[in-house]
Amino acid sequence: MDALLTKIKPDTKEVTKQRISGSEALLRCLVAEGVDILFGYPGGAIMPVYDALYGFKDRLNHILVRHEQGAIHAAQGYARATGKTGVAMVTSGPGASNLITGLADASIDSTPVVCITGQVAEHLLGTDAFQEMDVINTTLPVTKWNVQITEASHIASQVAKAFYIARSGRPGPVLIDITKNAQFEMIDEFDYEKCESVRTYAPKPKLDHASVEAAAALINSAKKPYILAGQGVQLSAAEKELLALVEKSGIPVASTLLGLSSIPTNHPLYVGYLGMHGNYGPNVLTNSCDVLIAIGMRFDDRVTGNVAKYAKQAKVVHIELDKAEINKIVKANVAVHADAKEALKALLPLIKENKHPEWHRRFTEAARVEHEKVIQFDYYPLEKSLRMGEVIRELGEQTKGEAVIVTDVGQHQMVTSRYYPFRKTRSNITSGGAGTMGFALPAAMGAALAVPQKQVVAVIGDGGFQMTIQELGTIMQYQIPVKIIVLNNNFLGMVRQWQQLFFEKRYSFTEMTNPNFVALAGAYSIPAKKISERHELKDGLAEMLASKGPYFLEVVVEKEENVFPMVPTGAGVAEILLEPETKR
Repeated sequence: MDALLTKIKPDTKEVTKQRISGSEALLRCLVAEGVDILFGYPGGAIMPVYDALYGFKDRLNHILVRHEQGAIHAAQGYARATGKTGVAMVTSGPGASNLITGLADASIDSTPVVCITGQVAEHLLGTDAFQEMDVINTTLPVTKWNVQITEASHIASQVAKAFYIARSGRPGPVLIDITKNAQFEMIDEFDYEKCESVRTYAPKPKLDHASVEAAAALINSAKKPYILAGQGVQLSAAEKELLALVEKSGIPVASTLLGLSSIPTNHPLYVGYLGMHGNYGPNVLTNSCDVLIAIGMRFDDRVTGNVAKYAKQAKVVHIELDKAEINKIVKANVAVHADAKEALKALLPLIKENKHPEWHRRFTEAARVEHEKVIQFDYYPLEKSLRMGEVIRELGEQTKGEAVIVTDVGQHQMVTSRYYPFRKTRSNITSGGAGTMGFALPAAMGAALAVPQKQVVAVIGDGGFQMTIQELGTIMQYQIPVKIIVLNNNFLGMVRQWQQLFFEKRYSFTEMTNPNFVALAGAYSIPAKKISERHELKDGLAEMLASKGPYFLEVVVEKEENVFPMVPTGAGVAEILLEPETKR
């Protein structure tokens, strides 16, 4: 009988779960979120995670940068090139504080990144322990959300929430601060659950069809309609919908700085780039349209100029996901609070087919004026010195407009934005709202690792290049195949331009004595070349682009070149200046 009972007795033996550390739990979460690359720099307060990372080499590719700012900019480049969430991981104190510039940049430019910072043990919080910093309150203004984790059992849920918040709605940076005790603490292994919603957080508003119908009525009645395309088009993957709207309606479309590459620049209905140094027609004719359709853009001051003089004659349709941006700068007659893709899909069937030939002729005439007064001299200068415009023109021809272009901040950024022929979406990566010098080199690393099948070219000024020049070490170590062009004028060019035009040529601390860049690149075992003559340009770019690994090309350009057109501070967009021919 006892033997029989033994046979039929149910097996009550429990499966023992494996015990894992908080550090391993964190890394398992990253793998579950589909993270393949993370950029970081180890230190004391994050060392337990780095110890666990040693066992994740086959699942997580860690890139050791040379400065924490490089880590977050690289994560931004990765995110901007792919649309996925970039990840950076650093230690406490100065490691965390070195992320702040990148967090601010990612915040204003709507870039999804998750930053993980180590922190001193919970019992040391508030004691001014070594490398302790209140990273939560310090980063609060420049993150979409942040959280401090003091218990290992909270890691999975908070990481899931962080990734959801970073990528949903208007994307942005999230920071997770993990105390050292939580990294060491042992917990039972778990099944990771991705976050799909957060109470009180509504990232995607419900589309109001009445507002879409009102927008369609305004657009269909317009004689001179005009579309301004912002980065929201790419963030919502609405490029096809935008193109369909433009082609059906016949409406001319211009792009903001971050909106570049939302529509191919060779499309017949694309009329140019907006802003302080944008194209002449798109700026001037903003004050002539009768209906202005803004899609996924926030009316930044570099786009509007003096807002008191901006498009006062026009009815405004504003399609925008972030409600805080609606009516903040420019009052909308019709506000469509929605994801751009969803809004355009609903709008498209309601739009009548049209051509607007007379309206287009005005853009064509403005483009002719700009070409005669500015562009032809940038492309084919009369003077001996190379100009930035001809460098970018040649780069565009050799890459056929299909490279991913990463720019820093300054004159070269404006020239590249004006003249590179962007053909593919997500091919323009730059620092917009924050204007962060030093952005391009690490961001290009992230982009090149994210899309290895594409040609990634960083176009940088001699000033911005030296702000994160140490990342040449990262490029060397991992043989990241980024192509680097430094347009060297031995000046902080944009500041110098303002000093020339508005401060009576008082060049106060803007002239630079630069190192031997080619020798410096050589010290990092990166093939390098310097060109200063026009006849060297074509072959120099061809050699760079043909290189299979990283390559550095220094191009010496005109020392006191100015970027025109230009909307001066306080002026309206219709008051944009063309450089006088007498200055040629």
